[in-house]
Amino acid sequence: MMIKTLLAGTSVLSLCSPLFAAEQLNPIVVTATRTAETVNESLAPVTVITREDLLRRQVQSLQDALRTTPGLTLVNNGGPGKATSVLLRGAESDHLLVLIDGIKIGSASLGTSAFQDIPVEQIERIEIVRGPRSSLYGSEAISGVIQIFTRRGGGETRTDLNLDLGSEQSHGTSAALSGGGERASFSISGAYSDTDGIDACRGKPGLDGGGCFTVEPDRDGYRNDSLSMQAGYRFELPLEIELRALRSTADNEYDGDFVNESDVLQQVVSGQMRYLPDRDWGLTLSAGRSWDGLDSFKDGQFQSRFNTRRDSLSLLGDYLPHEDHQFTLGYDYEQEQLDSNVDYTYTERDNRGVFVQYQGRLAQQDLQLSLRRDEPQRFDAHSTGSIAWGMTWSDDIRTTLAYGTAFKAPTFNDLYYPFFGNPDLQPETSKTLEFGLSGPLLDGQWSANLFRTEIDQMIGFDATYLPSNIDQARIDGLELVLNTRYGAWLLNSNLTLLDPRIRSAGENRNNRLPRRARSAFNLDLDRSFGRYSLGLGFSAEGRRYDDLANRIELGGYGLLDLRGGYQLGKSWRLQGRVENLTDKSYETAAWYNQPGRSYYLSLHYGS
Repeated sequence: MMIKTLLAGTSVLSLCSPLFAAEQLNPIVVTATRTAETVNESLAPVTVITREDLLRRQVQSLQDALRTTPGLTLVNNGGPGKATSVLLRGAESDHLLVLIDGIKIGSASLGTSAFQDIPVEQIERIEIVRGPRSSLYGSEAISGVIQIFTRRGGGETRTDLNLDLGSEQSHGTSAALSGGGERASFSISGAYSDTDGIDACRGKPGLDGGGCFTVEPDRDGYRNDSLSMQAGYRFELPLEIELRALRSTADNEYDGDFVNESDVLQQVVSGQMRYLPDRDWGLTLSAGRSWDGLDSFKDGQFQSRFNTRRDSLSLLGDYLPHEDHQFTLGYDYEQEQLDSNVDYTYTERDNRGVFVQYQGRLAQQDLQLSLRRDEPQRFDAHSTGSIAWGMTWSDDIRTTLAYGTAFKAPTFNDLYYPFFGNPDLQPETSKTLEFGLSGPLLDGQWSANLFRTEIDQMIGFDATYLPSNIDQARIDGLELVLNTRYGAWLLNSNLTLLDPRIRSAGENRNNRLPRRARSAFNLDLDRSFGRYSLGLGFSAEGRRYDDLANRIELGGYGLLDLRGGYQLGKSWRLQGRVENLTDKSYETAAWYNQPGRSYYLSLHYGS
């Protein structure tokens, strides 16, 4: 492990070139430790999705890109653009921290991120870290962290164009221009997509109803416009700066008893300055703001507004007394604000966090220690920590052992929503123990990770129907991953086995947490034939329950996708994709429909 080389090398890569390429087997990642390291050196399980992966798989949305991640479950409420929850390692959707270019996003009122409204056309790469990361990031990182990096430039000037057509009158276009040369980088990218959609919900009205609690048999469309920009420069002095911005607006139609249309805004602006006077130490200053906007309507009549804003500032200092030892000291500040037509008791709060991390190597052993102290406004100070150890044996077989604690602060809705909030709530807490084993196979890697997560002080509803810290859960899981290349064949596969149990006292004790399948399998197989390429994707999930009482059962399902491409010339490529080839009818949430067999065709130009 050459930490000094990585610290210097990543500063150049971040401004001058994409961090990953299709042939790169051991890319550099930054999310797991907030410092640069290779995937194979990470003591946490990390999945990397590159721009090349998105193009090869002909991904249509961010949730489609995430779908094959080990340990990850998607819950979608009715097709493209509809509310999508991401459950990582069986935890709740608000137990997952989501970042765009290092800036925390998501709704401060709901506590979740609108994955469905982040356009995949604006994404350069995605890093998914599984396991607790509160000791580095603070609140929400109980099950892991997903960091999305937007498009960026560097090198020669490049133009990208894409045209898409598909089922349900779907169509879209995107264009990007990037470049900058050796020291500078710039990128500007715009995209538009539109679909008539499907009938999102076949709800059941009445007091004993379900789903959307209404019957509105119609197509529920979705439209999205987006723009991203990036600019950076590496000076002769040991100083680098970078600015980034992403804006996405959407119009979403759906079925609902109280609202059935929303105008959505997702926006992030950020800047970073990195000072590296020598190879022994460096400073990184980052600042940014994210917006999550939601205006909802019923048949065109305004009903509600929930607009939240997050401001953040981070200062990190790295000290390397030796190439195999690194210390990181960090300070984070965050402020959340809420603007709504609902009268909340409080609409603003902040948090200050300080952390220290050590990463080191001794012979064939790796060690990572981290400790963090957060001071969230109107709560007691909260401490979290983690320790991870790794040992590389003969034949490059590696063993890892890790333990970490995490927490998640209540949202504005949990605390202050009129008549349904409880200002006495305390943060949810967790502890996770994990054992891992990994090694090389052909031109790739295999891994196995066994974990147990126990979550306490979970927010549930008491006898007065107010949120309280009364719930507990225990989640046991096993993740098996095999990614390899053999000649012209590329194989990516994983199997997740999960036992997510309710541990709260009461009649639901030992029931399974809702909407989590006990087993999930993903397979992607691709092969190139000169100008031609063919690919197959298969995803299968077992049955699950939709409720805490485990009375409403959702059946298991398997989805088969086929894709192909043809290189028309040096810069032009034609691609086609069939999703859900067998036209399987399935649900990830009760009463909410999912698309049947779908067809997509795209024409791509890349200079």
